[in-house]
Amino acid sequence: MDNLQIKSISKEVKLPSNIEAEQTLIGSVLVNNDIIDEIANIVNEKEFYDPLHSKIYQQIEKLHNKGMIANPITLKSAFENESSLSEVGGTEYLVKLTRFSSSVRQCIDYAKIIHEKFVKRELIKISENLSDESMDESLELSGDDIIQNTEKLLFDLAERGTFSQSFSQFGKALDQTLEMATNAMKNDQGIVGIPTGLTDLDERLGGLHKSDLIIIAGRPSMGKTALATNIAFYAAKKNSDDNKKSVVAFFSLEMSSEQLSTRIVSEQSKIKSNDIRRGKITEDEMNRLIETSRSIHELPMLIDETPAITISTLSNRARRIKRLFGLDLIVVDYIQLMSAGSRRYDGRVQEISEITQGLKALAKELNVPVLALSQLSRAAEQRDDKRPQLSDLRESGSIEQDADVVMFVYREEYYLERKEPKLGSIEHAEWQSKMNEILGSADIMIGKQRHGPTGNVKVEFEAIYTKFKDAQKN
Repeated sequence: MDNLQIKSISKEVKLPSNIEAEQTLIGSVLVNNDIIDEIANIVNEKEFYDPLHSKIYQQIEKLHNKGMIANPITLKSAFENESSLSEVGGTEYLVKLTRFSSSVRQCIDYAKIIHEKFVKRELIKISENLSDESMDESLELSGDDIIQNTEKLLFDLAERGTFSQSFSQFGKALDQTLEMATNAMKNDQGIVGIPTGLTDLDERLGGLHKSDLIIIAGRPSMGKTALATNIAFYAAKKNSDDNKKSVVAFFSLEMSSEQLSTRIVSEQSKIKSNDIRRGKITEDEMNRLIETSRSIHELPMLIDETPAITISTLSNRARRIKRLFGLDLIVVDYIQLMSAGSRRYDGRVQEISEITQGLKALAKELNVPVLALSQLSRAAEQRDDKRPQLSDLRESGSIEQDADVVMFVYREEYYLERKEPKLGSIEHAEWQSKMNEILGSADIMIGKQRHGPTGNVKVEFEAIYTKFKDAQKN
């Protein structure tokens, strides 16, 4: 480096910083503006420690974005009245900086140093903010509120740059499309998203896509939780079998983690969950239960059983899971049991809207599919045809609007079973014939899909094991 001594702009450096790296990077950019494109995803003007360096870099970017050359001459007019620049020799300082120019490769290293120092300064700020909030009783923040605020700040810092670019060049978007198409072609089943384990459903959806909010809706006892559990288990098991580091986060607001695991082990071991709970199983079944438990013990699935969880808490915990373990799929059972937070809303419809908007935003932020369950209004119960439709969601605010996919679970058997005529009558014989015809069958009705067609998918439902499976082809 040149022996020229440049007066340090900062009088005293107390926080983490590297003034020399900032000077060299700016000097290099002034000599070769193309370097800006190489470091754009590493550092920005806000990450420079010295305020004057931040202003200089910001002005360089403005000129560069206009297609103009940024050098000491073109910058001169912008800094003629800049007092902080006068303190270090005026516009001559800009010329001096160019003597420290370096190669593109070294500039990338300098940009990483500047970013690293910035991250450490931000951590200090977060630490101070944590201390201030904890000490200030007038804020009336609970300990959980402070933890959530801090986790959000930490996650935003950790992910800084990942989501900072609002615009994406069409060429890059096109590359992603080609990559998706290539992956789909390589996959025998044409699936590019998270597989559901149901062949016909995967055929229709192409799996669960990243950044999508997928809604499974239905009336009580239709099997919404069973379907979500089946999908979550299959996704986690398939990824585990492929030796990929992946995680399914299951937010169970209604069932405990023990109830959820009982469902899964019942399905996999083919032992009735009710028999497991009551201990009415044979020694052979117990051995099978133990063997099944061993085989799925390391399944990469995390279960959060917090009741009435808020959208902010759920989001923060999902961010933490992604940061610590990675994350492929989020499952929420179910939306109506969630809370939007402490803020007061005009009605439940508005609150549900806040929740669904938050879930969609989370799916985009973490770039994972969010599979959320939803109850339907009672409108379907009042119709002769009980099959659900999108209008049944409207009482729940913006669920239909925010969702990329809306699926309904419908089992005609459930309703017909409750209409059993008097035993021995002609009507009962007709009823029994119909029951035999639809016994164990179910429909997954795709009412909305941004990526493809809607329609009906026939599946089978084994109620005693709470398991959905492919319908047998005739």
